[in-house]
Amino acid sequence: MKNRVKALTAVLALLTVASVYSQFGQRPGGRGMGGPPRGPDLGGAMGKLFGNNSAFSATMESQMTSPSGEQNMTMTGKLAFDNGQSRFEMDMSEMKGAQRPPEATAQMKAMGMDKMVSITVPDKKVVYLVYPNLQAYVENPIQNQEVAKSESDFKVEITELGKETMDGHPCVKNKAVVTDKEGNKHESTVWNATDLKNFPIKIETTEQAHKMTMLFKDVKLSKPDASLFEPPSDCKKYDNFMSLMMQQGMRGMGRGGMGAPPGQQ
Repeated sequence: MKNRVKALTAVLALLTVASVYSQFGQRPGGRGMGGPPRGPDLGGAMGKLFGNNSAFSATMESQMTSPSGEQNMTMTGKLAFDNGQSRFEMDMSEMKGAQRPPEATAQMKAMGMDKMVSITVPDKKVVYLVYPNLQAYVENPIQNQEVAKSESDFKVEITELGKETMDGHPCVKNKAVVTDKEGNKHESTVWNATDLKNFPIKIETTEQAHKMTMLFKDVKLSKPDASLFEPPSDCKKYDNFMSLMMQQGMRGMGRGGMGAPPGQQ
């Protein structure tokens, strides 16, 4: 029993670290610390940085750097976006950073919780957290109300800083200042690829003394399939993340282990 509790604690520690990571870049009104991680918020002020590119898919790498300048978290995943809706597929075991509890990764895999898909649907004001290996998902309300705001609630001012080549793409480096109706300003440095309809293949922004860098590769400027923004029909819905965690923990204890995906039981 002691080992199982320790393992669950390790998993929760990793989820907390990832949750703190996923909070970064959210504007006032976002959800508080704690809970499961999820994908990036690309609506609201952040959405203005994509200009006319309202539908696309890409591989996205996010890097969070501490005030001291040390890179302390990196996460890579597959992103699909369509007019405010977003889908981000991530593998928690591939998250890099000095703060990650080393024993947590193995337990995440054992519980089948290392793979996760985050689907944000502003029109429904919900975020689906899907765990494919568990054939399960949780439906949460959107806490960051800025994501659900209309594009007309923001204006953006662009100032050219120069021209650079980024990952083989000719880019215009710009300073972008997005202002909402309340006068709140969000400043970013953006590298817009001129050969990709000015898609922002690199975005740097700073919030609360932490720097976030988002890098986009394998960009496809085509409309993703609508089914990507719905929870899979073969997945069981749980009322909340903790009930899902407890269910998996109980299954593991019943077998004398920490749990395994349904297909491995």
